[in-house]
Amino acid sequence: MVTLARLLFCLGLSTTAFADTTAPALAPGYQALGFNAPIPGSYQLPVLGKAADGAVVDSHNHDTSLQQLMRGKVTVLSFIYTSCSDVNGCPLATAVLHKIHSRLSQEPQLAERIRLLTLSFNPEHDTAEAMQNYGSDFQGQHLDWQFLTTRSETALQPILQSYRQNLQKIYDANGKATGTFSHDLRVYLIDDQQQIRNIYSVAFLHADTLISDLKTLLQNSTANPADQYRQALADRVGKATDLLKTIRKPPLGLPALPVPKNNQPTAAKIHLGRKLFYDRRLSLNNTQSCAMCHVPEQGFTNNEMATAVGIEGRSVRRNTPSLYNSGYAQLLFHDGRENSLEQQVWGPLLAHNEMANPSIGYVIDKLKHYPDYRGLFEQAFGKPAGMETIGMALASYQRALNSGNSAFDRWYYRKQSKALDAKAQRGYQLFIGKAACVACHHINKQNALFTDQQLHNTGIGYGEAMQASDHNQTVQLAPQVFTELSKQTLDSVSEKPSNDLGRYEISQNPADRWKYKTPSLRNIALTAPYMHNGSLRSLKDVVAFYNQGGIANDNLDNLIKPLNLNAEESDALVAFLQALTGDNINELVGDAIAAPIGDQ
Repeated sequence: MVTLARLLFCLGLSTTAFADTTAPALAPGYQALGFNAPIPGSYQLPVLGKAADGAVVDSHNHDTSLQQLMRGKVTVLSFIYTSCSDVNGCPLATAVLHKIHSRLSQEPQLAERIRLLTLSFNPEHDTAEAMQNYGSDFQGQHLDWQFLTTRSETALQPILQSYRQNLQKIYDANGKATGTFSHDLRVYLIDDQQQIRNIYSVAFLHADTLISDLKTLLQNSTANPADQYRQALADRVGKATDLLKTIRKPPLGLPALPVPKNNQPTAAKIHLGRKLFYDRRLSLNNTQSCAMCHVPEQGFTNNEMATAVGIEGRSVRRNTPSLYNSGYAQLLFHDGRENSLEQQVWGPLLAHNEMANPSIGYVIDKLKHYPDYRGLFEQAFGKPAGMETIGMALASYQRALNSGNSAFDRWYYRKQSKALDAKAQRGYQLFIGKAACVACHHINKQNALFTDQQLHNTGIGYGEAMQASDHNQTVQLAPQVFTELSKQTLDSVSEKPSNDLGRYEISQNPADRWKYKTPSLRNIALTAPYMHNGSLRSLKDVVAFYNQGGIANDNLDNLIKPLNLNAEESDALVAFLQALTGDNINELVGDAIAAPIGDQ
């Protein structure tokens, strides 16, 4: 198929073919820039967030990942589909990148430090072979331009969500897909540390300015390390000020944040707490930070492991809970044994199988001897590092990880009728009606935390402890690597795990056996696997579990009953849950994974 983009190239990007009054006006990227592009290096491009990863397929049909392709080079990432006919959409992106390709071919030393990635959001049509054919006209001797696709729409969706690609299939009057899409053009400039430095829309995508941005990034990458450190430090403090805003004015859908009177938020506290959160030196052998279990890119949990792994590979028996909106939690840990973030932080710091510090004093003495912490506690709290101030600093950072303004919030609270698609709206009706999820995951008229702040027995803990199985068991060998082993084989090489009795371990009340706290459902699509033991790998599995009525036991919560959902209803409920992802995820993750400021 000859695409509009190729026709434009053959016409030398001539606008004469679109001269009739019904044709769309051409975006600036097709025309000469109306002003002089800024001088490279005369300005700075701020860090806008971390570039998300995702499983993709190159034009040779090899599986790879976005971040692997971005390594070591400044990257320009665009999204297209090859049959697009919107002149100011995919053809514009391809045309501008072709101009860049042509210009940089005259500067081979510069071109070798840049990579162009073009990913299709129509994997059904744009196979690896189709992308190879599409990109064959645009390859050059020096510049690396790769055309990518995905194995399926399922693999594509998290990438589109991470990069805020609002994509909708177009259907004809008979409800049949036309093979076309409605989407907003976005092109991303990503530095060699995989940080997003600029985002171009139709109005701003132009070869002249993009080349200036590319050269600016490449010049800055050779800057003096001391200057880079000072700039990074200034950026960190500035970002802490931005995080402070999410506490003082929570995003749409969230209530006012409860903050202890003795730990009112400040940028200095958040900056210090963030530094502590990502510092591996807070563990016994300087290898384990809080962020190694609460991974920012993975929903501040760990998508790759059912249960956490602490220092020296020691097993933790429960799943890592997400930290999004944790400042609203009245109960902390799966069994609800703590009730404030200030106190909670000492649990993992002292746990033998997590960060393994022998005592509180050991942690305090460590921090007092690190020169890069000198003066930070005094600036934030007016006194040196201590048990209280370490807890307060870490709590201040966690309290700033607030995420709302999801598609659901805009639809429900702002009454934006198109913010939630029909399938997700159907899921909402099931959520508050037939499925009755709202009984535990509350929605109020002014805001929604999607939790009742209580503990419940759903049967998951009971099933794990009391229902022996002779069937093969799935064993995780490494992140995303699983195998099936017989019970006999597994028993021969492993120690029998201790029973997890949930809230009973805290209260010693038999009625509390296998009770665990109700998590918030906000950003739930980002935080797999699910349940206190990470036993359910997907939202589809979670819905199936509740649809069957949990697992029967004497203490099963009265609210847990079979839902009698059919397959279509289950899918709709999952669609609703996926619509609870906040719109500031990229900003929070970008702030989190910017280069830590360590001992200099």
